[in-house]
Amino acid sequence: MITDTHCHITCDTLYPDADLIIEEALQQGVDLMMIMCTNKEEYLRAQQLKAKYPEHLKVAYGFYPGDVQDITFEDLADLEAEAKAHHLDVLGEIGLDYYWDTTFKEQQKELFIRQIEIANTTNLPISIHMRDASRDCLDILKAYAKTPIIFHCFSGSLEIMKEALTLNSLISFAGPITYKNNKQGLINVAHCPIDRILSETDSPYLSPVPYRGKTNHPAYVHATVSKIAEIQEVDETVLQQQIRNNFLSLFPHSTNS
Repeated sequence: MITDTHCHITCDTLYPDADLIIEEALQQGVDLMMIMCTNKEEYLRAQQLKAKYPEHLKVAYGFYPGDVQDITFEDLADLEAEAKAHHLDVLGEIGLDYYWDTTFKEQQKELFIRQIEIANTTNLPISIHMRDASRDCLDILKAYAKTPIIFHCFSGSLEIMKEALTLNSLISFAGPITYKNNKQGLINVAHCPIDRILSETDSPYLSPVPYRGKTNHPAYVHATVSKIAEIQEVDETVLQQQIRNNFLSLFPHSTNS
């Protein structure tokens, strides 16, 4: 009953071993995973995997802010068509990232808003990437978002988290909360209501302790869940069920359990 709400198992790094990675996760009790797709090739791979593992996979598709220069009108039209055809579970990860490059801020904002509008018209939850751009990101969400929000791999301040929680949102925590020097992560987990918490790997990135230094896999999300349970002072089995309930609340007609 363990949930990985954000894994990139159709990226080029992991896809060659995707079936093995999914089976490894299932053996570790990670029986529900959401595949994040940042381009059409990843998305088509994910749909093939979902056809094989329909009870264990959900699919998210959206354009990452760092790729803004490469996204065409045709790409957006295709994303909208897939969303309207009800082939997506979540639209994302979308958002803003000013960490690597601030040259294209306005283009990132335009892409972000356009994808939020697609989610609004198709009634899809959105998964948010928000790095060094909290103020602009929250302002845009407040102005435009009408569907539930996942704040993926949350790493902001407690004040930003509290503001994010005023929206129709869930806060997802990943491997960094297990890192020894990440005091802010512990504070955020401790102050996040348990009915708003999600767990994720962001695999192949951000492996939790004791897997740090290895390529991350969905199977490793159990380490992050254990850390959340420790910080929240709650039984781990209870937390696993709560996270599952939180995640499935995004999909009122879901067949997953």
